[in-house]
Amino acid sequence: MFKKVLVANRGEIALRVIRACKELGIKTVAIHSEADALALHVRAADEKVCVGPAESALSYRNIPNVLSAAEITGVDAIHPGYGFLSENAHFAEVCESIGIKFIGPSSENIAMMGDKAKAREIVAKRGLPVTPGSPGELRSEEDAVQAAQKIGFPVIIKATAGGGGRGMRVVNKADDLSRAFQAAQAEAKSTFGNDGVYLERYFLEPRHIEVQILADQHGRVVHLGERDCSIQRRHQKLVEETPSPVVDDKLRREIGRVAVEAVKAAHYRNVGTVEFLLDKDRQFYFMEVNTRIQVEHPITEMVTGVDLIKEQIRLAAGHPLSIRQQDVILTGHSLECRINAEDPDKFTPSPGVITKYSSPGGFGIRVDSAMESGSVVVPYYDSMIAKLITHGRDRQESVARMKRALGEFIIEGIKTTIPLHRRILDDPDFQEGHVSTMFLERFLTS
Repeated sequence: MFKKVLVANRGEIALRVIRACKELGIKTVAIHSEADALALHVRAADEKVCVGPAESALSYRNIPNVLSAAEITGVDAIHPGYGFLSENAHFAEVCESIGIKFIGPSSENIAMMGDKAKAREIVAKRGLPVTPGSPGELRSEEDAVQAAQKIGFPVIIKATAGGGGRGMRVVNKADDLSRAFQAAQAEAKSTFGNDGVYLERYFLEPRHIEVQILADQHGRVVHLGERDCSIQRRHQKLVEETPSPVVDDKLRREIGRVAVEAVKAAHYRNVGTVEFLLDKDRQFYFMEVNTRIQVEHPITEMVTGVDLIKEQIRLAAGHPLSIRQQDVILTGHSLECRINAEDPDKFTPSPGVITKYSSPGGFGIRVDSAMESGSVVVPYYDSMIAKLITHGRDRQESVARMKRALGEFIIEGIKTTIPLHRRILDDPDFQEGHVSTMFLERFLTS
């Protein structure tokens, strides 16, 4: 097992990793920007290193500075969390070259699965269901036109190196394709440094279903059931739940089997998430593999009892999987609401000082956050400041606990999305489980 781990992240996920390391008897090093010098994750670690000014490109995403911090503190592994350098194949490769273990998949896995078009090709060759689309990266507008004509409109253009909804454009008719193609390429280039795009059929009102997988270095893979992440705004998830209200045992076994086959086809190792679209006819299609721990991993932990961060660390250290597929039992229902520092009506950032912070409690309630009274929400990073998670015997109890917990959650001094979540949970369609990726768009205009 590792002796000392550097946590190359900030906020709640950094604190989450530090706590897992402490339970495993591993020393921790926190990195931080100048803006985060007094942050909770920094105070929780055994050592700390400032890696630069507030801007993430100069600190948390500054590979030379992060690696320098790792070398001067003598760590034997780096946990990247999510975001920042977590899906940076070059960073993982450099870690491997200097003898520091990257807690995640190999650089080859990240590069292969990070190219969304290539990932589709790998999975399709295995005979698994893939969203209809271009066979690979589009090389020209003419290729885009031919692909769109073959599968039919509407279509969606996506960045091959994409994520977080960037580099995406929905096209409803042929006349709009050229402009959308150019816009998607330009955004992909500016965001990811790669203007590669591909094209898929655009499904109207699908569900976004993802499957958590664990894979060890001995070729063994298990899945931990599905998460329903359909409630999104501009491809950014707001509410997640497990199990999905529309996935029965038969579909769960099949989509889990396909997820396992997909990662086996890529010789994938460590923790990952296989993402699918589920249409109205209950047909599912592979979209991509996220090569990192997901924001919404706690809800899977709540229904399975598996600590995904500790399992991720053990797998990176070369340990075999601690569970078999037959050991995975889903118990009850879990829900997560992402609490963002945003105006809930305008979705604009709300930085500032948190003058009062009081988190909810009680049976079946979990809060993952690195905030407290007096914490400063700075404008340089993602706006998520907490994850509120509930667990109940069934969906009805989990939702009831979430409504109670949202009512108890007090954050003053800034605006948050707590009021929005309370309205969503009161919506009749949500209560009946009738949601899709278009749910929030309709909800906000009704």
